[in-house]
Amino acid sequence: MADTPQTPAAPAPGAPPPATEPVGLRPQILDKHGRAYATGRRKDAVARVWLKPGTGRITVNGRDQTVYFARATLRLIINQPFEITDRRDQYDVVATVSGGGLSGQAGAVKHGIAQALTRYEPGLRGTVKQAGFLTRDSRVVERKKYGRRKARRSFQFSKR
Repeated sequence: MADTPQTPAAPAPGAPPPATEPVGLRPQILDKHGRAYATGRRKDAVARVWLKPGTGRITVNGRDQTVYFARATLRLIINQPFEITDRRDQYDVVATVSGGGLSGQAGAVKHGIAQALTRYEPGLRGTVKQAGFLTRDSRVVERKKYGRRKARRSFQFSKR
């Protein structure tokens, strides 16, 4: 009896099949063209972002990033998710942005790129999340109140 090899027990008929993926790792989410899609938001700006393997080209509203975001600081903001994950010049990005100003639009594109990057490579989620790029920056302009000059600034007081 000691010479017979032990065979693993078959799962019960109603039990789910054993998991083949590592536990805790999210699945890769791609569309039919092999791209990862995500939506990024910042202030009043909304960015729709598609990410696919490529040479590092970023196109915003049909224009190159250097044309659309002329300021270097805005381009730095957009490239932050790639810098922190060491994926510079490995993905092409196509983004359409609407609403807000240039600063808000750059933040929205950054948020969308970070979301799409985690959908394409789920293993990078921890790095991107720790940097805070997956959280939407909810700070918006405070509305103007009546009886005031701006949101908080009062009219100048006159004694006489």
